[in-house]
Order: sequence, then C-alpha cells, then structure tokens
Amino acid sequence: MQLLNLPPFKPKLTNKNGKDYIFDSLRCKDVVLTPEEWVRQHFVNFLITERAYPPERIANEVCINMNSTSKRCDTVVYDNFLNPLAIIEYKAPEIKVTEEVFEQISRYNSILRVPYLIVSNGLTHYCCNLDYRKMKCGFIDNIPLYADLKCN
Repeated sequence: MQLLNLPPFKPKLTNKNGKDYIFDSLRCKDVVLTPEEWVRQHFVNFLITERAYPPERIANEVCINMNSTSKRCDTVVYDNFLNPLAIIEYKAPEIKVTEEVFEQISRYNSILRVPYLIVSNGLTHYCCNLDYRKMKCGFIDNIPLYADLKCN
C-alpha cells in the first residue's frame, strides 16, 4: 500500500483466502483492505495518537437515513454527550479531493449538522469549521486537537 502524509503506523494485516484484511480497532474486526480503508485506518490512528481523540468517541461506518435511503458516513466523531462533532470522509490516495467530495460530505451534514467537516485522501487533508449561528464556513490549517473542537 501507498505511503501517506500521516504519521507512521503499523496496522495488523492478515490474508484470508487470498484476500487482504486490516484490523479496525474501533469496529473490533478485520475489514477488507482497500486503498480507502488504508487511509481510514491511518487517519483514525493519527486522530488518536497525535490529536488526542478518545477512541470511544469515534465511530466508523455510521449509518444515517437520507431521503428514505441509508447512507454511511466514513467516520463520525462525538462529544462527551455523544452529540456528533465531526464527519470525516476518506478517499483513496489516487482520488483527488474535489468539490464533489465536499458536496457528498455536506449532504451527510444536512442530517447530522456537525461543526467540523474533514476530508482526506491520505495525502491531503482538509478541515472546515461551520458556525451555524454566524452562518459562516472556514477552512482550518490543521486538524484540531479533540480538546479544541467546539460545538455550535
């Protein structure tokens, strides 16, 4: 798998019946190793080890209902009261982060209304802060520490 613009991480990899898997510590199970999953596991590790996000406040593959259909947010981060704080969308490293990716995560946010949207392809990371009271949206230079996340 490709080197990413994230801290080094030694994931638990296995091969079952000729298929590669990576262990997802949040879901406590092996999942099929795809380029997007490679990014997810590295990014979650970064959040926990470098940005002090409590693992018990992070969930992968969160289902939401949108227009009578079920959609999945790649990762959702919650506050201490289990209110959603951030939605994270991952793409494979070869996929460019475009306006379409932000439109996708914005659709998910129409349901969750979080103050932070984060997008990463493992090479480039973007974080956007939404202030619903002031009706403002702005990009943040770095992924904030968990303690610095603020609810709106």
